[in-house]
Amino acid sequence: MNPSNLSGDGRGPGEVVEASCCPRARERSFCLIAALCLAAFQAAGLLCAQQNPSSAASQPKAAVSKAAAPAANAAASAADGTPLPGDWAPELLDGILSSSNAGARQALYDAAFAAGPSLIPQLKAALQDDRTAEFAAQCLAFLGGEKAMKVLAKLVKDPRDLDLRRFYLGALGEYRDPEITQALLDAVRKSDAEPDRTVTEAAIWALSVRSDANLPEQLEQAASNLEDFVIRDDVDNVRQVVAARARYLASPEGRNAGGSVAEAIRTYFIAALQNSAPRAHRATSEASKPAEPRQPLPAKTGVERVTLTPDSTRALAHVTLSDSEGSADYDMVLQKELGDWRVVSVWMNSESEKPKPAAKTKK
Repeated sequence: MNPSNLSGDGRGPGEVVEASCCPRARERSFCLIAALCLAAFQAAGLLCAQQNPSSAASQPKAAVSKAAAPAANAAASAADGTPLPGDWAPELLDGILSSSNAGARQALYDAAFAAGPSLIPQLKAALQDDRTAEFAAQCLAFLGGEKAMKVLAKLVKDPRDLDLRRFYLGALGEYRDPEITQALLDAVRKSDAEPDRTVTEAAIWALSVRSDANLPEQLEQAASNLEDFVIRDDVDNVRQVVAARARYLASPEGRNAGGSVAEAIRTYFIAALQNSAPRAHRATSEASKPAEPRQPLPAKTGVERVTLTPDSTRALAHVTLSDSEGSADYDMVLQKELGDWRVVSVWMNSESEKPKPAAKTKK
């Protein structure tokens, strides 16, 4: 009974689709990577100047101004939205996203998140290029807020075969409006007619961050007539997760549920953590009584790293949930509200099962 049981069979946020759009559309995504790289270039130049003060001081003023001109032009271009010349930006971004090193992709998402909502215009432009569309949509979903959601809402009618709707639905969990809840439940009800299961899964994940006491019953009703057994199982899992969290928040133990990022993440996974049995019971000392069977090890969460937006009110956490059966990796977005942290969206990256021990053969 833990959220790692949710598993889609579609594309994940890091997968890339080959480009098939016009050069003008590709040019609109150039300044996105320029904005991400500019700070790194400037920081590297500052570091070199600090390490070699004598050589930096010996340079003619004219040479310094010429070297600084490209950076200044890039900054001005990024500010006014004019794309940089050439085709290197989307190619570079596509190369990072396509890298076999998952750390390269994760670092790129972290960088965009750390830059904050100021990147929304560039992310909007990057949606036009098939190579960068999923990256841009995921970053917009991470950032959330009114401006990002307006851009994501237009993806509901996106004609391309990228199913970018899932990023809009997955980000809706942040809003606790009853009408939005019903829209997410409608997506569950219509899942049998949905060609891409990941779209429905995104709606289920959005509902999984809620703690409404009446939501479990609504989830059960929404899935009651579904033929897709995978979706039914996922909905039932989330139903139990939400019910357990609602009970926890109503208990004395749940008073500090949002006191920190780590505590808010623990609260999200409380159903899995509370459902875990203690470590193996000790055998009784009486020889006539057999030892009790070993119980599964308790589930645990691990927060690998946390990235904050410039105003420190939103966090992107990379989290691992593991138990005796396996583990799952998540990107979790948290929002700070009235001093407390709250999980507002969850995106599962991967899950794996632990290998079962080989059966002992009788001699």
